[in-house]
Amino acid sequence: MDYILTLVFLCDNGKTSSISIDSVSPTISAEEVTTLMDTVIGKNVVKTTNGLLTGKYNAYLTQKQGTKFTIIKF
Repeated sequence: MDYILTLVFLCDNGKTSSISIDSVSPTISAEEVTTLMDTVIGKNVVKTTNGLLTGKYNAYLTQKQGTKFTIIKF
């Protein structure tokens, strides 16, 4: 299975903005996520349409599952 980590940040203008990271380990901890978000905010290099990232809002890990279909060609 593939996992996607979505980090949701507060921005300059009070709105939120998110960053999604593919192929994350399903065993990632809350502490690791918090550290990652703090690093992204601390580096101050991400600017969105809502402005700079100023705080942590939310984060969640999503399991991505797909089904491949066999298509019969006529």
